[in-house]
Amino acid sequence: MNTAPEIYVSTDVETDGPVAGRHSMLSIGSAAYTASKELLGTFSANLETLPDAVPDPKTAAWWATQPAAWAACRQNLESPATAMRRYLAWLKSLPGKPVFVAYPSAFDFPFVYWYLLEFAGENPFGYAAIDIKTYAMALLRQPYRASGKRSMPADWFDPVPHTHVALDDAIEQGRLFCNMLRANSGQP
Repeated sequence: MNTAPEIYVSTDVETDGPVAGRHSMLSIGSAAYTASKELLGTFSANLETLPDAVPDPKTAAWWATQPAAWAACRQNLESPATAMRRYLAWLKSLPGKPVFVAYPSAFDFPFVYWYLLEFAGENPFGYAAIDIKTYAMALLRQPYRASGKRSMPADWFDPVPHTHVALDDAIEQGRLFCNMLRANSGQP
């Protein structure tokens, strides 16, 4: 039996379209938390676009409405190989087994999975991925589509911004997830 603790790696990616490999991951941010909401560390990188990828027109139109976030994810660019090897080393340095956490994981996880395999050769998450909205669905005992942030109790949220900058959003969502864990355990 593996006694290593689970480390919840809240992750957010910014992309130029909805499909990993066909579109590019522009930025990745991760915040590693213990179940007790201790922030163990963070990782962030802005990536060069894939040479054969073409931005999605709908996503490009959305980015036009977010100039500050766009500028943030286009600074200090790294090659995908450099960034993902750094990310893999960071994940392996965590003091436990990483569990991917995102809102929604159905979007973020395929990009992280594809980029890790393509550029670093392995994915230490395996298929350990938690979707925050699905977890909320279970806690709230409501249908999935009725379990969004507007339906969540106010005490699940900490006063941190949602900026569409990957690391900011990963920190915000990680804190939300840890507050949900606390609520599920019955702790005040």
